[in-house]
Amino acid sequence: MVTLSMLRVSVVLALILSAIVGGVYAGLPIESVVQEFNDGLGSGAPIALALAALGAFAVALSRTGVASYISSRMLAVVGQSDSDKNIEKTKWGIYILLLLISIASGTIVPVHIAFIPLLIPPLLLVFNKMQLDRRIIGCVICFGIVVKYMIFPVGYGAIYLNDILIYSINEAGAELDFLVTRHMAPRAMLIPAFGMLVGLLVAIMFTYRKKRVYSDAPIKAEEEREEKPLQPIQKLLVAVAIASTLIVQLITGSMVFGGMVGFSLLALSGVMRWSEQDTIFDNGMRMMAMVGFIMVAAAGFAAVMRATGDVPVLVEQAVALIGDSRALAALAMLIVGLIIIMGIGSSFSTVPIIAAIFVPMGLAYDFSAMAIIALIGTAGALGDAGSPVSDSTLGPTAGLNVDRQHDHIWDTVVPTFIHFNIPLIIFGWIAAMLL
Repeated sequence: MVTLSMLRVSVVLALILSAIVGGVYAGLPIESVVQEFNDGLGSGAPIALALAALGAFAVALSRTGVASYISSRMLAVVGQSDSDKNIEKTKWGIYILLLLISIASGTIVPVHIAFIPLLIPPLLLVFNKMQLDRRIIGCVICFGIVVKYMIFPVGYGAIYLNDILIYSINEAGAELDFLVTRHMAPRAMLIPAFGMLVGLLVAIMFTYRKKRVYSDAPIKAEEEREEKPLQPIQKLLVAVAIASTLIVQLITGSMVFGGMVGFSLLALSGVMRWSEQDTIFDNGMRMMAMVGFIMVAAAGFAAVMRATGDVPVLVEQAVALIGDSRALAALAMLIVGLIIIMGIGSSFSTVPIIAAIFVPMGLAYDFSAMAIIALIGTAGALGDAGSPVSDSTLGPTAGLNVDRQHDHIWDTVVPTFIHFNIPLIIFGWIAAMLL
């Protein structure tokens, strides 16, 4: 799957072909491969629907003028930057702002990656004027998207840390009298998250610090319209819509319901005309359609890989090679987690799989509860950062490639893999050894 993607084969086609090759190679009849793939597609539907709902909410939110205001302010600042020193300050301001927005997109304003195709395209002219390497922007956004659920137990973080990571570990450890608590997860993930920060700083300050020239290709706006200033009551309703989206998501655990509540309240605020709702909703769904299709195909791929029954075999073979070394065991668990999850691209759906294997394995090597959380949580993050089929890489590409000057594999996937997965393995291993 990774090889086909790097050869610029469509990611959806790469997933389908790889599922067939993997299933047949594992000994499954072709009929079973097709059946498992089709059955697995259903598990990706909730993710695709959630992305569509959040896309609609994000497009409606863009009607408030937030994205236009941010991009225009940045452009004004860059226009006033008549020296390299001022431009450098502006660059760091952009990095910090995009990082904060990326983190907020899964915590305070839970639109996830839906903000990227709305906020980034208007800023491309700013980046071009500064000759800013877009690979840095891809790394910054990916960092914010992944770190937000690694250490912040709010929004997506609450789902990942509490409902998936801790729950899966306790399920796997129930028969072994091994239980962990929710407050342990954020602390266990701090060291791996620091590793990602180191990788981000390396990308910004060393790897991609040189200027890169892009042409000012025309970017067609989604729709031309005259923006009107919001009335005080509209501003209040927008704030209520954002808060309600987060609260509903936290209460119900559903991004779909959260996005729908937010969209409905924005519709009532008068930000959009009543007759425009259907069009705006459709635009939001189309904006996230490709990401949704890839996530659905990835679910089918994951189902075939699970049906082969060879994931536990992979772990058993790794254990056989390790022997009694705790250091090698920690490294093997991280690398095996990377292999398993990177092809699937979703830590949220695969952490339960590796938890069932890694919990007894971690206890056998006498790892502490904090170390086991760090190992499994880091393995999950490895699957998101640098995977061709992860929304953490698909999202940045959706915004940066609107003018066809940013390649998904070589400009998003490869940079994020190098600068995040390598530090995650190193610092995840350190966490396992120290905790």
